[in-house]
Amino acid sequence: MSVRRLVLAATLTSATAAIFFALGQYSAQRLIARQQAESDARIDALRAELHRSIAHRDDTAAMLPAGTSGLGAVAQAENRDAIVSEIKRQLQSEMGLLPVQLVRDRRRSFVELYAYDNLGKTNYGTAGYLGHGYFITVKHGVIVLPDEGEPAESARRIESIRLSWDGRRAAAKVVDAGDADVEVHSGDWAILKVSEPVDLPALPIDTNFAYEFAEPLFRLGNDYSKGIIVSTGYVGQRTGNGLVTCLTDGHPGVSGGGVLNREGNLVGIPIGRMQGDYRFSFILPVRHEMFRKLPELLNAETE
Repeated sequence: MSVRRLVLAATLTSATAAIFFALGQYSAQRLIARQQAESDARIDALRAELHRSIAHRDDTAAMLPAGTSGLGAVAQAENRDAIVSEIKRQLQSEMGLLPVQLVRDRRRSFVELYAYDNLGKTNYGTAGYLGHGYFITVKHGVIVLPDEGEPAESARRIESIRLSWDGRRAAAKVVDAGDADVEVHSGDWAILKVSEPVDLPALPIDTNFAYEFAEPLFRLGNDYSKGIIVSTGYVGQRTGNGLVTCLTDGHPGVSGGGVLNREGNLVGIPIGRMQGDYRFSFILPVRHEMFRKLPELLNAETE
């Protein structure tokens, strides 16, 4: 084969390939354009259907409750409010939250406690109001309990107790107490009585709280004698001496304060912490024995 024929054959082959390539590109572009057009048409159809659905829903909502009373908008608003309230309730339940307003209301039931001894020293803590002039707190805050290594018959004694709230100060006396002879003890509780009128809301009591593991708790107490402060934690384990552990702040001054459940009921009082660790607290669950001299409180609880 001559050189001229080889060149001609190569030229024809290249031209043919170019033509087929161009045709392929053209077909592909047309296919892409057609697919794009079909996609745009589907999107437009969906958009139109959505607009029709919205318009139909608005027309239906406007027509259903109209009548002559004009209650349609009110009913819709009430339904939305009910749905929102239910969602909030479920979220609070799942996350173990206590409504803010309920926490603020319960805070008003706790007062600062100051006990003065014959050696010129002052102890501070917290007390929760039970109603009828009675308060609950820890025994070691109002009665001298011997420290480790100290003789049981100590010369130190509490001479006066003062409760403070809203700028008021009232004298209190111990009317009942548990059998604790040391701190962080199942008998480390005391009931105080104030003779003058008390304008505080009484705490609802729940002596049947189960203290199930990981149940959320809310602690209110007079942290560092700086006022009543709230802290949150979760139930840990029951101890052998009838207490419950909880990871919630155990700062000085919170002893005698309140431990509330998610319903805002008083279910315990903080009485101590792990030595050297302010996060690890001990809770004393409330029980009927603590209110043996206040039967009206137990009657109110069972109603």
